[in-house]
Amino acid sequence: MICPDRFLATLPRSDERDAEGRRNIAVLLQYDGTEFLGFQRQAQIPTVQQTLEEGLERLLKHPVRITAAGRTDTGVHAAAQVINFRTTARIPEERICPALNSVVPKSIVAYAAAQVAPRFSARFSARSRVYYYVLATRDYPSVFTRRFTHHYPRPLDVAAMNRAATYLRGNRDFRSFCVEAGAQANTMRTVFLVRCRRKRGLLITVVHANAFLRGMVRAVMGTLIDVGRGKLAPEDIERILAARSRAAASAAAPPQGLCLARVNY
Repeated sequence: MICPDRFLATLPRSDERDAEGRRNIAVLLQYDGTEFLGFQRQAQIPTVQQTLEEGLERLLKHPVRITAAGRTDTGVHAAAQVINFRTTARIPEERICPALNSVVPKSIVAYAAAQVAPRFSARFSARSRVYYYVLATRDYPSVFTRRFTHHYPRPLDVAAMNRAATYLRGNRDFRSFCVEAGAQANTMRTVFLVRCRRKRGLLITVVHANAFLRGMVRAVMGTLIDVGRGKLAPEDIERILAARSRAAASAAAPPQGLCLARVNY
């Protein structure tokens, strides 16, 4: 979990209100994505956005629309999701997290909040995001971690996976690693780091980029797994990127191993 004080120190905190007299509030939160059909609001199905907006509307007594740093997919978790919303309510910022936690399911926890400059957007003000993907590599799955890991007990060549990861770094076209990108969509992204490491029966992959396309991390992870088990060579990443086709990359890794770990401002 991100230290709340460190997070708050990165924000453009301000007492200024917008032209309509509303405060802009940023909130740091975590959630277990297992029971949610993604972050983004959809008609008549449980999503993180819908749950948060309904909770905030109960507290603030007016309609609320939130903006999020990352719109996680079905079953994906967050340790440090950031949202912002605007309100005319007088609730002190130090009361926002306790009050919000009292009206949302226990699978969502808000743990830092602050009033920020009117121009701040959780999504568009973010400089970069970090995701973790966690594989449980022991022989048997754990009932205590299975909601947050993908159990994969077969041997993997981590050195080969890390060699493959070097081809993903830099400003590249990731069309082969995303879903539902229109012909005119900008699929260029800058990846700063992809690294796989073993730790206590887990294989943790860190992916740090300026932004992500829909399904990008899971597609990258599925492809790295295929490298690790010898189905693909590390050098095949160049061919996959050049193809600019989702069919060129491997199947997406399951969602439960993926977590939004940090947003940098």
